[in-house]
Amino acid sequence: MKEENTDYSYQGVGEFILEIIKIVALAFIVIVPIRVFLFQPFFVQGASMEPNFEDGQYLIINEFGFKETDLKIFNIDSFKDLDRQHPIVFRYPLDSKKFFIKRVIGLPGEKVQIKNNEITIFNSEHSDGFILDEKAYIPLGTPTKGDIAITLKDNQYFVLGDNRQFSSDSRVWGPVPKNDIIGEVLVRAWPLDKISVY
Repeated sequence: MKEENTDYSYQGVGEFILEIIKIVALAFIVIVPIRVFLFQPFFVQGASMEPNFEDGQYLIINEFGFKETDLKIFNIDSFKDLDRQHPIVFRYPLDSKKFFIKRVIGLPGEKVQIKNNEITIFNSEHSDGFILDEKAYIPLGTPTKGDIAITLKDNQYFVLGDNRQFSSDSRVWGPVPKNDIIGEVLVRAWPLDKISVY
């Protein structure tokens, strides 16, 4: 009888280990694609996006439609269109190991002009240009320094930090190539009293 009990106990341990392996495998199958291809955490560093995003805040980035991969099972061919004035995360064009967060100002094919502290956008719908209204995210009257006129290529975006006086952005190092874009800000998850969805 004792030997039979021992056999049953071994069988129970084996089933338990098998269940653990199944759970881990299932978690891997579900979580890894979500983490690698859909969402990515991002910590804000610096003051260039104040007052909207502050140093140390924790964001969730939506990567879907932005990330390309050679794994055909997860292959995403089309690049998602970005909305003007939406915050994005991208690789710094001058150092791909660094990641920046800025706001999309100019879209591919547009001409962006900064003059007299105002941003004017020229495109096919507004050949005479329109002054960008930014009161939704920066205080009214915030100056945008610079004297720039740039026409973006089909795969380029012009980005600016919300804290215009203390931001290194497209005014300094030029437009962001499409391939350097990681994704768009989806959620501010921390601090808890500032949780918001974009």
